[in-house]
Amino acid sequence: MEVMNKKENSSRRMKGGMITMPFIFANEICEKLAVVGFGTNMVIYLTNELHLPLTKAANTLTNFGGTASLTPLVGAFIADTFAGRFWTITVASIIYQIGMIILTLSAILPQLRPPSCKDDEYCKEANSSQLAILYVSLLLTAFGSGGIRPCVVAFGADQFDENDPNQKTQTWKFFNWYYFCMGFSMLVAVTVIVYIQDNIGWGVGFGVPTIAMLISIVVFIFGYPLYRNLDPAGSPFTRLVQVCVAAYKKRKLDIVNDTNLLYQNQELDADISTAGKLVHTKQMKLLDRAAIVTEKDNPKSPNLWRLNTVHRVEELKSIIRMGPIWASGIILITAYAQQSTFSVQQAKTMNRHLLNSFEIPAASMTLFTLTTMLCTIALYDRVFVPIARKFTGLERGISFLSRMGIGFFISVLATLVAGFIEVKRKNVASTYGLVDKPKSLVPISVFWLVPQYCLHGIAEAFMSIGHLEFFYDQAPESMRSTATALFWTSISAGNYLSTFLVSLVHEFTNWLPDNNLNEGRLEYFYWLITILQVVNLIYYVFCARLYTFKPIQMHKTEDLETKKEGIELVNNV
Repeated sequence: MEVMNKKENSSRRMKGGMITMPFIFANEICEKLAVVGFGTNMVIYLTNELHLPLTKAANTLTNFGGTASLTPLVGAFIADTFAGRFWTITVASIIYQIGMIILTLSAILPQLRPPSCKDDEYCKEANSSQLAILYVSLLLTAFGSGGIRPCVVAFGADQFDENDPNQKTQTWKFFNWYYFCMGFSMLVAVTVIVYIQDNIGWGVGFGVPTIAMLISIVVFIFGYPLYRNLDPAGSPFTRLVQVCVAAYKKRKLDIVNDTNLLYQNQELDADISTAGKLVHTKQMKLLDRAAIVTEKDNPKSPNLWRLNTVHRVEELKSIIRMGPIWASGIILITAYAQQSTFSVQQAKTMNRHLLNSFEIPAASMTLFTLTTMLCTIALYDRVFVPIARKFTGLERGISFLSRMGIGFFISVLATLVAGFIEVKRKNVASTYGLVDKPKSLVPISVFWLVPQYCLHGIAEAFMSIGHLEFFYDQAPESMRSTATALFWTSISAGNYLSTFLVSLVHEFTNWLPDNNLNEGRLEYFYWLITILQVVNLIYYVFCARLYTFKPIQMHKTEDLETKKEGIELVNNV
């Protein structure tokens, strides 16, 4: 019997690891090809094919992006509570596929969109039923994203056993290569897919991503026998609420100074602390009351609405500590969102000829963002990390908090530069008497926009990957899908903030006109975002300096880096 158990355990350990990465990365490449292939050029589709005003089209996209980034909370809850990450990803991908099919059909069938019109004709805006089909398709893709986004990253990281020192060091590399593969597929989307949409047709342009999504589902399911599937540990939200309720019920008790008196139960926490248990910290002592044992409590069979373990209390503390760092990522996404709306419209008014016979699609300008991001990730992993490691002693080179701070600073430069480039574009339009001619091409090269796109790419390589690392590393192990969902909810909040800012500025100023950027003050809008980012950077530095890292007692011997970080954590606590 013992021999059989050893064989089963050995078989279980053999699953996962690098062998699963081709399936997960292939799924991510095809899925991102589909998502970006839809989204990148969508502002052109909404304005040219459905004849929506620019601000309405921009807000539709940012609202959709916000919703698609908010639904991961639901997907994470489902994955962590009962379904598991594999099945959540699979079902969500199918839902996404249905939404893509509907959107593709709406681009193919003439009755599902308004009649075409010439530049000098009145363009009839899409009616309510045509918009309803658009919104249903976008909503389905948003729900599909809700199951895919929080789970793919966590599922990929799950393939590496944290209790194995050799595999533990692979996790941070996974995040870099995950983002690299994602960036590569996005690069293909903003070049090949956008070119097809602009030069062959929207039906084919939407059809190719739809097929790519189908391939991603098949490839992902095909790798099932190789995956390391972790069982869901029950609802993380219920545990968080239980701690709050228990602490409230015992609010009149004195706070215990001797932490050894607080409730511990390794058997109760076994399923949610496989890698190690969380150690007590001195912050937020009010919550410690949830772990105080009274005469009314039964430690052998506790009522979790009255008594919780230190590990469960620290789970809630960890989530609360992550909140301020989470909030700091919102404004960067607001800045980044302008690339798919107003920056595309800028590019559309400029000379985009690379050769006499070839014109770069306006939406393909994001290829400079993606190319820069990919190059930065590769250089970061191969050059920067080995050099930084010699000075810091950290396996990852620098901490994820430092990485995020660098990204925030570069993003400030991106929107600052964008404002000056818009001033240059409008000066050329004024010189040639084109201010009141929105359909005319301004004789200035579109490559003037390259600096702002490249700076956004560098900023994302630092900040977004650092943000993702932060959520996965600092979240309690049983809440990692939920933590990854927090990454996407910051994107959601950033998109909604963009919608709010655009609507507010459009309502009270003339900076963002509907039909003629030449008469607007887009540079003022960029500089407004720059000011907000500077304030946000100061806020982030303050929060990062005060942040207390998650203290964890590993079940097995830790590697050298973990020991160093553990010493720092004890000092901080």
